[in-house]
Amino acid sequence: MYNSKISGLGFYVPENVVTNDDLSKIMDTNDAWIQERTGIQERRHIIKGEDTTTSMGVKAARIAMERAKVGAEDIDFVIFATLSPDYYFPGPGVLVQKELGLRTVGALDVRNQCSGFVYAVSIADQYIKTGMYKNVLVIGSEVHSLGLDMTDRGRAVSVIFGDGAGAAVMTREEDTTKGILSTHLHSEGEHALELTVTAPGMGGRWVSDIIADNDPNDESYLPHMNGQFVFKNAVVRFSEVIMEGLQKNDLQVSDIDMLIPHQANLRISQFIQQKFALGDDKVFNNIQKYGNTTAASVPIALTEAWEAGKIKEGDLVVLAAFGSGFTWASAIIRW
Repeated sequence: MYNSKISGLGFYVPENVVTNDDLSKIMDTNDAWIQERTGIQERRHIIKGEDTTTSMGVKAARIAMERAKVGAEDIDFVIFATLSPDYYFPGPGVLVQKELGLRTVGALDVRNQCSGFVYAVSIADQYIKTGMYKNVLVIGSEVHSLGLDMTDRGRAVSVIFGDGAGAAVMTREEDTTKGILSTHLHSEGEHALELTVTAPGMGGRWVSDIIADNDPNDESYLPHMNGQFVFKNAVVRFSEVIMEGLQKNDLQVSDIDMLIPHQANLRISQFIQQKFALGDDKVFNNIQKYGNTTAASVPIALTEAWEAGKIKEGDLVVLAAFGSGFTWASAIIRW
């Protein structure tokens, strides 16, 4: 039995910066209101026609592969996490396989939204542990901006989300004391509709229904979020899944060198940091710059923390996420 390690990281965000003041010009909101509730100061939005979910994922992947010192011929499998694929089908995994010129390797799409990247890490870890694959490319990428309601009606949700991509190359590690020590996955479908986009979907409103009705007030294809309910569940599940991972490995909160939480809301991260009594040097947040990039948020934050020298060899790194589904997950890593 092997372990897997993260051998290369990369991220990409669009150049187009959208500040809170920019949003205040198109909807009834302001910088103070947004920062007080979310901690966000700005986010990135693609310029339509210049970037897509796939193209951003490819750009992040190329950086991760170069840093891992692997070529297209070395990648054995692709896992792509997103809630915003370029097409309803096929998913972006196969598009990445084509764009990167990979061999005819398998490509898997993960639809677990905010916890999608940590789920994807867990899947890659299992394939590597069993010896099936040596190098797995894991990507989280999102284009939210094209699907948001940029009016007063949608402001509570639309100010939160941004676009971007992050990627990791996961590689076989012979030393079983290093790399991914364990991963922990959970879901609670009872609350699936508290954070959702219901259309288009085969069980609800499909594209033909929306076109036929041509109803300007149809909100089924816009994101719905019960913000307070999501927040209350998130702080509980974040805490639980972090502790589950630590206990599995006979570790304490004091052993954590770096916590990378999903960048859902700065207030959630601050709550967890305070609860665990972690210093500012042990929790990394970048939601202030990028907003919530869903499946891309953990790999973007992980990459930035590593680039800044905040993660060093031997460090205990914890990834944790919670989001739509509800789904939540953690990964315990010895760097």
